[in-house]
Amino acid sequence: LMRAVDIAGSMVEQDMQSGDRVVDRLTEVRAVAGDFIERREGDRIGLILFGSQAYLQTPLTFDRETARALLFESAVGLAGRETAIGDAIGLAVKRLRDQAAENRILILLTDGANTAGSIAPMKAAELAAAEGVRIYTIGVGAEGRSAFALALGGARIDERALQALARATGGRYFRARDVAGLQSIYGLLDELEPVVSDEKTFSPVEEL
Repeated sequence: LMRAVDIAGSMVEQDMQSGDRVVDRLTEVRAVAGDFIERREGDRIGLILFGSQAYLQTPLTFDRETARALLFESAVGLAGRETAIGDAIGLAVKRLRDQAAENRILILLTDGANTAGSIAPMKAAELAAAEGVRIYTIGVGAEGRSAFALALGGARIDERALQALARATGGRYFRARDVAGLQSIYGLLDELEPVVSDEKTFSPVEEL
């Protein structure tokens, strides 16, 4: 299970309602996604971070503690201010290709539209479908986009595009407008994609 998380500039927007608090998007995404990782015992978990570029933060691993720690170390702007959704999908397909065909899952979370990258999102989705990768897309953020967020290079969520990406690969699109909504989405993902324990292999080591 690979996760691709948008860390473009607009993810600092403080519009996620959590009880009587309002927090920024990335902070709450890290908290909710971190809890999700904790529940996925037996899964290989990986993490891609993307802005203007996409890069692999965590390769697929059984080490959920490290995967969670590296998620919490992610910071807005490290990959640039724009949003390369297609590149994130392409990188995920490359990393999932060696996994069992029925277990190739990508959860892609963004608060904007594709504004950068070398591959168009739908072209990347076609490659994903050909490789048997199911994409679940999550659009995060309250309605609209403030002048502050737009000044940071963000675009409004392209819900039609995110729906098309999911539909083309047999996945689903979700919209998270607040923290409770994001939590319920990850709970539903647990049901849609239950943990399938992958085989762990150990190589005996003998000192000579």
